[in-house]
Amino acid sequence: MSQVSWRAADELVQRVRQAAAQRGESMNEFITRVLDVATDPDLAGDENERLRERLRRGGLLWEPEAGVARPDPAAVAAAARRAGAAGPHAADLVAEERGPR
Repeated sequence: MSQVSWRAADELVQRVRQAAAQRGESMNEFITRVLDVATDPDLAGDENERLRERLRRGGLLWEPEAGVARPDPAAVAAAARRAGAAGPHAADLVAEERGPR
């Protein structure tokens, strides 16, 4: 699993925080669900379909090109393992460069 930093206006962050709280979710859960629904055409129905339609109307819904297959999950997992084994993590390099605290 990856971790991503997100920069946004304070007002947007507050709206996301409120939307997540209304659903009884953390901000992380809410943002993950929104992005998953926005980019995965296999997620449809009920609340997800309403969200996809709102994103579509806003021009924010990613839809894959016709005939383009999704990558094999096993191949993606194998690539992630190879990428992780390729060398040190960036955070370790930064910490090494900074020296002892």
